[in-house]
Amino acid sequence: MADAGDEGPKRSRAIAPAAAKPGLSGIGAALAPAMSASLLSRLFNWTRSGVGPRLLAAVLLFSSVVTLTLTGLQLYLDYDREVALIETRLDEIGRSTTGSLGESLWNLDQNQLKLQLDGILRLPDIRAAEVREIADRPNPIRIAVGEPGTRSIVTRDYPLNTNVQGTSRPIGVLHVEATLSEVYQHLLNRTLVILASQAAKTFLVSLFIIYMFHLLVTRHLVAIAEFVSKYSLARPPPPLRLERRPPYDADELDKVIEAFNAMCANLERAYGELREANANLERDLIIRRRAEEEARASEERFRDYAETASDWFWETGPDHCFTYLSDRVIAFGMDPKVRIGTRRVDTALDRETEPEKWRAHLATLDRHEPFRKFEYRGRDTTGRMHHFSVNGKPVFDADGRFTGYRGSATDLTSQHETEERLRQAQKMDAIGQLTGGVAHDFNNVLTVITGTIEIIRDELADKPELAAIAQLIDDAAARGAEITSQLLTFARRQPLEPREIDVNALVVETAKLLKPILGEHIEIDTRLADDVWSAMADPSQLSSAIVNLAVNARDAMPGGGRLTLETANRELDGMSSSGDGMGRAGDGDVLRGAFVMVAVSDTGHGIPADIRERVFEPFFTTKDVGRGTGLGLSMVYGFARQTGGTVAIESEEGQGTVMRLFLPRSKGEAPAKSAPVQPLATARGHETILVVEDDPLVQGYVIAQLGSLGYRTLVAGDGASALALVDQGARFDLLFTDIIMPGGMNGRELADAVRLRRPGVRVLFTSGYTDDTIVHEGHLDPGVALLGKPYRKSELSEKIREVLAGDPPA
Repeated sequence: MADAGDEGPKRSRAIAPAAAKPGLSGIGAALAPAMSASLLSRLFNWTRSGVGPRLLAAVLLFSSVVTLTLTGLQLYLDYDREVALIETRLDEIGRSTTGSLGESLWNLDQNQLKLQLDGILRLPDIRAAEVREIADRPNPIRIAVGEPGTRSIVTRDYPLNTNVQGTSRPIGVLHVEATLSEVYQHLLNRTLVILASQAAKTFLVSLFIIYMFHLLVTRHLVAIAEFVSKYSLARPPPPLRLERRPPYDADELDKVIEAFNAMCANLERAYGELREANANLERDLIIRRRAEEEARASEERFRDYAETASDWFWETGPDHCFTYLSDRVIAFGMDPKVRIGTRRVDTALDRETEPEKWRAHLATLDRHEPFRKFEYRGRDTTGRMHHFSVNGKPVFDADGRFTGYRGSATDLTSQHETEERLRQAQKMDAIGQLTGGVAHDFNNVLTVITGTIEIIRDELADKPELAAIAQLIDDAAARGAEITSQLLTFARRQPLEPREIDVNALVVETAKLLKPILGEHIEIDTRLADDVWSAMADPSQLSSAIVNLAVNARDAMPGGGRLTLETANRELDGMSSSGDGMGRAGDGDVLRGAFVMVAVSDTGHGIPADIRERVFEPFFTTKDVGRGTGLGLSMVYGFARQTGGTVAIESEEGQGTVMRLFLPRSKGEAPAKSAPVQPLATARGHETILVVEDDPLVQGYVIAQLGSLGYRTLVAGDGASALALVDQGARFDLLFTDIIMPGGMNGRELADAVRLRRPGVRVLFTSGYTDDTIVHEGHLDPGVALLGKPYRKSELSEKIREVLAGDPPA
């Protein structure tokens, strides 16, 4: 029991710093009235009035900080000593009383426990004591004396044990509380005494210091300030003297006065020199102001030139990185802030394709030589490609050190685009001329082949094997005619017969034709606008264009997919005929107005970006040999442009392709419904026809076919021979003439000459290539009937009956 206090009692000390807070807060409360806001404000304003008050404030502040620090340290040491005494007393209670208390608790002697606790309570600083029994029974013993507290206390809990058969057994707990209130009160009284004494001492010392500082320093500083404030170089006063009682040794103030009087003398001497210097400076300022005005005018002149010039100006450093770009560069789609710090070669697109040119240019830069008209290609901030022409001159400083280049740049993009359009137009014209020549001769041959095969096939109807061979020849001739037609369409020399058409109805009819062509693995979907306008176009050519686009879409979906046919109305305002970044590059015409859009979309593999601009070129194809001529999309483009519209591409690899045809809106209100195609019947007649054909093979074929149809024929090989027959009085009901003929007279000129002689004569033209005689802007002239080569017997008979049955020309 005597050792119970040494077995690790549960200690619970009140937090020492927090315990000191009530006392310290009490000190603050006691000093608060002396440190009110108004006093601080007045004190602060007074300390700003001069050096002396500031010195006094500094001494007081420093002394207060030192006093408070030392006082706080002393109070902490006293507090720690007092608390240590209390803890020692509590430890003594634990050693001396736990044994007897444990024995009384074991004997359940509550009176004895009460007497013992009263004895503990009489000890200094002990506020409360309590014994609690630890027992598994109702109403265990609990005896408490004193008044327990919640603040400023130190507590101890001591176990109460008893020995039972040599074994220590816990039977209760002794809880003791000691108060720190007396400690705090003692510390507060001590603090007040220390602060009061130190404050009085500090204030008296500070007053003495400020008095001595005023006597020795500040009054003389005031005299110096008055002298300086009244000093005038124009009327200098006598040297400064301080009023000081002799005898005294010279000090720092005397040295200041001597230095100040010497400075005044120097100022007086320099004043004259300053006036002369001011006069010179005024003259220099006038010269400098004039030079600055000239420099400003020159700079403004350069800025005006730079902002209004068609070119832009640039500068580079010795590393050839741009350090300056005039604002004019913004007009060409470039950001000066982005280009500053980069080199010309960093943004060039042709440094890999034209390495020799760039090596020579970089060598010129390294040799610090001037250069002119160096052309290269680059992109602006939007990604558009530009052609640039650059002039540059090296710049050297006064020491001859190379500091960079300075020069100008010109955007040649429009010039290059114009040249490209000119080359494209020349290429188109050359292709058109070549196509026309080939088409004229080839269609003459195909006309004979087609007509002859019809005759042979009719004669071989009872011989299936030979009839099959004749059919192959017929199919080959038809394929040749289709290729020739595609060439003419791309070259925009295919005669069109545009009329108002119901685009939705034509798309629906064409979709029915596509089902067997595309196959079962392609799903066809139509999205037709209900309010779509009527379009002005050749319905057969439009249907053929949709089929060509659908076939290309099918080839892009070898594993199957969805083909979507869509129609819509579009108002175009300034769209390029090359499409706005998506269409055919070449013509560059601007389209405006109302158009009907026919879109063909697929879910195929898409068109790679590097070949997207070439898909409309004739004979360009990505298909294997024998799987395409490369004329399908060329025909579509030629048809669209000849009709007065355009075609645009939108494609992304792996996502599919959208081909959009834009056709001009018809001015009429009611579109013509496309009548279902009826098989052509072979119509016969008995009229006389004047046949004018220069090709002997075609001439013989036509005479034979017309004879088999019951017509009488007159024949001429050129225009002069035909006019001779007319002048001789030959009678005929129809002039059937080729357009392209030798002898200096074409078919149109022959027809005009015949009509002068015989007004009202009916004329039927035929040709495999019309040139510009009866077709203008892709459209047949009004009142002109044309039978294109090659043609079949049924088409010949039908067209002749149509012309003979029609109204005679005016």
